[in-house]
Amino acid sequence: MAAFDLLGRRWAMGIIWNLKKGPATFRALQDHCETISPSILNSRIKDLREAGLIEKTPQGYALTAIGEELYSLLQPLADWAVRWAEELSQETGSDISKCK
Repeated sequence: MAAFDLLGRRWAMGIIWNLKKGPATFRALQDHCETISPSILNSRIKDLREAGLIEKTPQGYALTAIGEELYSLLQPLADWAVRWAEELSQETGSDISKCK
């Protein structure tokens, strides 16, 4: 269950989601993940690189082939989460889509 441990770490999935858009520098990732501290970002990048999910390229950090595969497997979960948040919002009036 090492994958769940890695993906459950704060900002790990956010970094993967941002890199799906294409390579990004450290600074660009920090801008996209607005509240992430440089030390946490550095730590997550290290974790994701060691796991073989991202790599350093001349354009910045990018998903590897296995990282792309992981993203495609997680996309249905993201789609479900959007539907769930919308349904919950309609039922309760709360907007959980803003939860981090």
